[in-house]
Formats: sequence, C-alpha cells, structure tokens
Amino acid sequence: MERPLAERAEARPFHVVTPLLESWALSQAAGTTVFLKCENVQPAGSFKIRGIGHFCQEAAKKGCSHLVCSSGGNAGIAAAYCARKLGLPATIVLPEGTSQPVVRRLQGEGAEVQLAGKVWDEANLRAQELAKRDGWVNVPPFDHPLICVAKCLGAKTAAAGALACARELRVLSEVVEDREAVDAVQRFLDDERMLVEPACGAALAAVYSGLLGRLQAEGRLSPTLASVVVIVCGGNNIDSRELQALKAQLGWR
Repeated sequence: MERPLAERAEARPFHVVTPLLESWALSQAAGTTVFLKCENVQPAGSFKIRGIGHFCQEAAKKGCSHLVCSSGGNAGIAAAYCARKLGLPATIVLPEGTSQPVVRRLQGEGAEVQLAGKVWDEANLRAQELAKRDGWVNVPPFDHPLICVAKCLGAKTAAAGALACARELRVLSEVVEDREAVDAVQRFLDDERMLVEPACGAALAAVYSGLLGRLQAEGRLSPTLASVVVIVCGGNNIDSRELQALKAQLGWR
C-alpha cells in the first residue's frame, strides 16, 4: 500500500546536491582557481531550502498541521515549497508593501498570503500569533540552529547565530559597496549567464572588486591560495527589470 504524501515527503531531503563548478572568468579576476557552489539551482531558488526543508520535515513528523512564516523572500518561498511537498497548508505573512510578483509566487506554491504591518517586525508578530493555534508551527526565516544566520545584508543588528559563528571561527568580515555588489551581479550574468540577487553579488564582489588581492597584500590571507569557493546563494527577488532599476538607482550610465 502506498504511503501518504506527507509521510513520503518526510523521508527524503527537499534540497538537492548542487554543483561545484570551476569559473574561468572569476579565476582570471582572482588570479587563482575559483569554484562556484551553485545554490541558486535549488528547487526553491536559494540556499534557504536546506535548513527550512529540514525544519519543516521535523515539524511534520511531530504532527504539525499548518506552517506559517513571516518572510516574503527566500525563506518564505522555501517554506511554501516545503508545505506543498508535505501536503500541508501554509500561511505566509508579509508587510503590506510587499510587491505583487512575490505574492503571486507564494500563491503559486499554494500558500495563503496575509499582509500585516508596515515592516517585517510587525508581520512577524502576526505570524507568531497565528502559530499559537493548535497544530500550527512558526517557521523562523533566520536565526535558528537549523536555518542560516541572516535576514538581510542591511540588518541593524547581527543575528545571534551569526555572531556565535564569528566568535567561534576565524571570520574576516569585509564590506563591499552597493555599487560593487550590483556590478558583480551584472558581470556574473555576463560571465556565467546566471542572474542572482545583490546579496549574492556581495560575495561575488569579493572576487570581482579585487578584495581578495587586497587581503593578501595586507597579510590577512595567504599569498598563495590553492583555490577559492564562492557560495552562489541565488535568490528569488531579482529579474531583469529589478536589475535595471537598481542600476538606475545607483546612477549607472
């Protein structure tokens, strides 16, 4: 007898093993071999499916009857995708100003979309209230042991998990300018035919902008790097029009 959908979906991960590809263009820019870990080809469009997929599967095993998440970005899309695969209803709570393409994408995954508050914090309070209902489980979009260490690059404070990792491991924290991140998005599109969010462009900018070379010259990185791996985290909140709008905002000519 065939097992129910939810039981079958709980048995295997929702994320896929993504390719690790050598990039000729970025290797030329870095002066050493650069590999791309292509999380942008995950089924929900970003790396978020890894932690959120596991979280949702564990919740389903414990009897969850409804998933709720307060993110209109990659975390919300991952939660909606997981809910559909598990055969569970999902409610995604978003700020009132969320763009219609994001709403349509979430509805396309079968999720109910609620708009609450002007900013994410207010939407998150609504999600937490909903999660008090019997059988409902709140899917945290970030800062959970199973889910990666950021809500956005412009956060006012560091997530607790990210701060703990920085204290435990040797982390070189560097800042790239908005223009460098968007420039990296455009160059990566031209070089690799992949369109990614500026948050991903920030990691790529570490190579394109010459940051690695500067860190080597300062003695903070080894002068002889055998290879470099850049995580192409992907992202759903980008298309050709959004890229052009970002370039115009930054005074591109």
